[in-house]
Amino acid sequence: MTTSDSTVLTVGAMLRRWRIRRRLSQLDLALEADVSARHVSFVETGRATPSRAMVLRLAAVLDVPRRDQNRMLVAAGLAPAYAERPLEAPDMAAIQAGVQRVLDAYDPYPCVVVDRAWRIIRANAGASVLLAGVAPHLLEHPNALRIALHPDGMAPRIRNLGQWRSHLVERLRREVAADDSGELAQLLDEILSYPGGFADDTDLGGVAVPLQLATPDGRELRFLSMVTTFGTALDLTAAELSIEAFLPADTETAASLR
Repeated sequence: MTTSDSTVLTVGAMLRRWRIRRRLSQLDLALEADVSARHVSFVETGRATPSRAMVLRLAAVLDVPRRDQNRMLVAAGLAPAYAERPLEAPDMAAIQAGVQRVLDAYDPYPCVVVDRAWRIIRANAGASVLLAGVAPHLLEHPNALRIALHPDGMAPRIRNLGQWRSHLVERLRREVAADDSGELAQLLDEILSYPGGFADDTDLGGVAVPLQLATPDGRELRFLSMVTTFGTALDLTAAELSIEAFLPADTETAASLR
């Protein structure tokens, strides 16, 4: 983990940042982790080097994401706790199979698999209705947020663009708040630079925020999105995958896609 000026943070600095982010005092953290406040203070100031068990215990109390737990361990001179394998690795065969089953199960409805930075890893055939008309340069290294909100992407076909943009940006802001790599913050800045504005009249009495999409051939489709993750994954690649399915929000959309 680094700061914006590329200065490498110590494990103590990382711990302090996460503690402040969780709005805990040193005493609060110490009580939750069953350690002394003095030891927490010494770790934060660099007067004590924490053990592997201590880093993981404090990180668990602070609900630090696994990737950042690895960074804290490395900063303390320790080996990472969580492996990160490519999705195509032999050890990931069960994950690959599970992902494919979900994609196949939702077809003909659109379904995409994205990583922690919203890069599209896989998609089913039904996703073509979302990607129709998207500029080739956005498909070279496909990112779900860029494709959805860029003026050369889906944005011109999204009938409730302000509302959908508000929904996606809110999700991204929450993820930025839990990410110290800077990658998501850069993505947020880019997304905010796109035209489109935000909805100020979102109907909070509705069931969910719909995606209202016009197809190139003039059909009007309405979707509700549902996100699936691997809740028990230990590998970082698997833990950070999200499978987002777009389900018909009305009978007309369902019939149109069959």
